Amino acid sequence: MRIGRRISASACLLALLAGCGGDGGGGGAATTGGTAATPTPPATPAPTAACSLADRKQWVSAQMREWYLFPETLPASLDPAGYPTLQDYVDALTATARAQNKDRFFTYVTSIAEEDAFYRSGSSAGFGVRLSYDVSASRLFVAESFEDAPALAVGIDRGTEILAIGTSTESLRTVTALFQAGGAQSVSEALGPSDAGVSRLLRVRAPDGTQRDVTVAKSDFALAPVSSRYGVRIIDEGGRRVGYVNLRTFISTADQALRDAFAQLRGAGVTEVIVDLRYNGGGLVSTAELFGDLLGGNRSRSEVLSYTTFRPEKAAENDTRFFTPQPQSIAPTRIAFIGTGGSASASELVINAFTPYLHSASALIGTNTFGKPVGQIARDQTVCDDRLRVVAFATQNAARQGAYYTGLAPVMEATCQAADDLAFPLGDPREASVRQALDFLAGRSCTRIDGASATASAARTRDVGVRRDLLTPDRPTTIQREAPGAF
Repeated sequence: MRIGRRISASACLLALLAGCGGDGGGGGAATTGGTAATPTPPATPAPTAACSLADRKQWVSAQMREWYLFPETLPASLDPAGYPTLQDYVDALTATARAQNKDRFFTYVTSIAEEDAFYRSGSSAGFGVRLSYDVSASRLFVAESFEDAPALAVGIDRGTEILAIGTSTESLRTVTALFQAGGAQSVSEALGPSDAGVSRLLRVRAPDGTQRDVTVAKSDFALAPVSSRYGVRIIDEGGRRVGYVNLRTFISTADQALRDAFAQLRGAGVTEVIVDLRYNGGGLVSTAELFGDLLGGNRSRSEVLSYTTFRPEKAAENDTRFFTPQPQSIAPTRIAFIGTGGSASASELVINAFTPYLHSASALIGTNTFGKPVGQIARDQTVCDDRLRVVAFATQNAARQGAYYTGLAPVMEATCQAADDLAFPLGDPREASVRQALDFLAGRSCTRIDGASATASAARTRDVGVRRDLLTPDRPTTIQREAPGAF
């Protein structure tokens, strides 16, 4: 989660909202995909020396010791000289918290420019697809294809299987061979860097069995957080009108798209809704809070949406967010949240917020979520284009329920197992998770998600229901963190 809401005259929350800037200060928005708030202490002078690796490590260490949510886990001393990259050093600093399942690579260093471009408009470079793979069979599929991006323009959409990858016919390597050579990382590397102009020849098989070779070049595109094809729908279910909203990521451009979507649901008189967050890895806290407000038309301004809590010596930054119903808000009586191991941070914040109010009338559909009840603030060293996303706060719902490090399934009052069915489009009533969501809303029985089968020890993007992972490189870009599987 990322936050950028003002907390005091000298601090900005950095979890899921927008953030503050300045050399050595907080920058960017607060996140939950990351999570909550970014306080801004007095600005420190910009470094006068060049951005040497040693200088950057020293800066990171100072920020971590001031803001890290788990200071007791930081090593008393750690020689930075032995770590070849800044991220390697950060990973060493957080090793104890990671072993305790509290910070599973949630703290990281990224580019200020790259991250700002994504959170402002969804801007990134790639083919414009989300990829998942069958773990046991080593098969690679397109789980989603983004509008106005290269892959969809050449007919590659959900359900397409990628059989081989290369730069020419002669260099084509089968996906099976790539997995055998080096697992998911080899497949990620074969797809090339996330730079505009990078081209790959893909051998693909469409859902109807048609096979072809197609060359696709990566280009800059803006990810639409709410799809123009299936982002919002009114489903006629036996004479009942059920709303469906699919949010890909929590970024600034999602705000108006969500308002427009809920205005459509409100106009249709929807009181039962499916919220599809199955691939949503998180993002801006401010957008998560707006989402909660749009789902909270029957909530009062005195009711708590979420609590944000920093370490004791930073308690002045703590915040309580109350519901603020909007003109487009609906008043749902039942909500079915579709989630998977790719659902994290801001997604989990929204889901968790409604349990104290709807109880078993709010359910998690699909598989267990990732388990990230903490959020990052941004600490910027602009002269080096370094942004440290440091875990600095935890979130809880109105009942003070948080700490769901093993995912939401064990703490939700109602859950229903369902697969991510690539045979049908997202939002289609025939798709397995949507079908199960409709059944839940209709009051039909289901099999509860086994929380133990998708605990925090599993990979972040594991979808245990269908034994499929979202493809994510070892060093993901911003879009790959917040929209897992994106290439």
